[in-house]
Amino acid sequence: MADQERVQQAVYRAVDELNKQLPKGISVNKSPDAVLYGKTGKLESIDVVTLIMEVEDQIKAEFGTSITIADDRAMSRENSPFLTVGTLTDYVAELLN
Repeated sequence: MADQERVQQAVYRAVDELNKQLPKGISVNKSPDAVLYGKTGKLESIDVVTLIMEVEDQIKAEFGTSITIADDRAMSRENSPFLTVGTLTDYVAELLN
């Protein structure tokens, strides 16, 4: 079973990398309830894609395994795993288990 704390730290490192690339004044907080996408999200679609790729890289570095986050399973969920940092973290942990 994947350690939730390690997954969260990997996601937070990905957020750090994304924040370096975002326009000045826009950033994602490293908090489970930080909104990524949707009505109150600050990110453009391309930013979410960048974050997803970054999370995949961080997970590979942390756990030595490759995962695909954005697939049919993720897209077909009633509640998107890309809404908040917390939902993304939970979804990644689920994929690793």
